[in-house]
Amino acid sequence: MALDKVLAIAGKPGLYKLVTQTRGGFIAESLIDNRRMSVGIQQNVSILSEIAIYTLTEEVPLKDVLSKIKDKENGAQTSISHKDSKDKLEEYFFEVLPDYDEDRVYPSDIKKVIQWYNMLQKNDMLDFGTAKTEAANEEE
Repeated sequence: MALDKVLAIAGKPGLYKLVTQTRGGFIAESLIDNRRMSVGIQQNVSILSEIAIYTLTEEVPLKDVLSKIKDKENGAQTSISHKDSKDKLEEYFFEVLPDYDEDRVYPSDIKKVIQWYNMLQKNDMLDFGTAKTEAANEEE
């Protein structure tokens, strides 16, 4: 599944899959427990495909960062937990993205990226290349 269908909703734990749009917002399904909920347009929602991580030279799309983590971990869950110490999280992220901007990428951001990666990995949603192929086939 492409990251443009995966959402982070402010104030709600985990990630959500966009199911359908409604008049006043949309229906989202939790990746944690598969429960569906109605989300109003006034709620703060982030689409994962539009999130980027600051580096010293540019902004790297979240998809690329998640792909680098996947390569580092050989497709498995991360070797560290999002609950590890600030130093461990920063050291791990430095291995994944050596030139990330330490002044603008906070430990809380690193925790979210690791948590999101593990959630997407658990739901087998890390094949971004195949999602593009599937979308192209659907258009044809």
